[in-house]
Amino acid sequence: MKKVFISSLSEGDKVEDFFMIKSTDTKTDKNGNYYLDMVVGDNTGEMICRKFRAISEEIEMISVGDIFKIKGVVKEYNSNKNLNAVSIEAVMDSDEVNIYDFVSAAPVNPEEMLEIIKGYIKKINNKEIKNIVIEIYKLHKEKLMYYPAAKSNHHSVKSGLLYHMLRMLQSAEALGTVYKNVNMDLLYAGILLHDICKIEEMESNNIGIVSDYTMEGKLLGHIIMGIKLIERTAEKMGIDPEISIMLEHMLLSHHYYADFGSPKKPMFLEAELLHYIDMIDARVYDFENASENVKPGEFSDKIWVLDNRNVYNSIFDKNTGTLSNRSGKKQEQLKLE
Repeated sequence: MKKVFISSLSEGDKVEDFFMIKSTDTKTDKNGNYYLDMVVGDNTGEMICRKFRAISEEIEMISVGDIFKIKGVVKEYNSNKNLNAVSIEAVMDSDEVNIYDFVSAAPVNPEEMLEIIKGYIKKINNKEIKNIVIEIYKLHKEKLMYYPAAKSNHHSVKSGLLYHMLRMLQSAEALGTVYKNVNMDLLYAGILLHDICKIEEMESNNIGIVSDYTMEGKLLGHIIMGIKLIERTAEKMGIDPEISIMLEHMLLSHHYYADFGSPKKPMFLEAELLHYIDMIDARVYDFENASENVKPGEFSDKIWVLDNRNVYNSIFDKNTGTLSNRSGKKQEQLKLE
């Protein structure tokens, strides 16, 4: 049974507990000795774990998605927690390991999310846009239920891809009530299709752990794969080229910068909105994730995906609108007459 979680670990802590392998690589040090360079995790976070002078039995038994008992010491490097492993052991039946101690999942049931998303597809009025979305979703429905949106970083949890799309659709719907000239058919379709080929880009098991990227994912990436999918589907269904090209451009440009995979910046409003809605949801997730285990009035470790910023968790209670002092006592609010 797991007792110690990553979020509670600090520099110098001695650890002997269970962790899931999120990624692993075998490397050699300057003396030619093999060592395991891993990322391990539980449902509170991840950290780098290295086992120096790894023997062949250890190298052969380690695999992504499996849980092991690891003994070691926590060190801090570049403001990040690292675990220097002394020993790695296989899990025994008597250890009574609970898989849910190690798997992070979207906070909404995937069946519920899929039903809500189906409702957004029904809101698409243009029949050709709706048909191409439905056809592509039929191909990916089963894997959508558990696929993460990334190997690491934002929404890298079970059903994270579905959750990312759902929150983007909800944000888009709200924006549509403000900006009346937005073509909501295009915007909804762009959101629903922009990351759909992450399912083909990554190899994930049914608990949302990505072991690696596929060959096509490494060589092309989900943007190009998505464009090819839209093109094939549109040709098969006889979709108007104007529609298919606009959808393809939305995918092509949604990362905005060439360094991030987009050779073109958005060239119409709905494509521009897709990029910013995507960024907003990713950033919200990153801030939520970074501050989740930070006490009020304190800062997180440096967060790489947030440009190595330390995220502050305010003493301001966002739910009640009150301030707490650091002793936990609520401050009284002034009442308007």
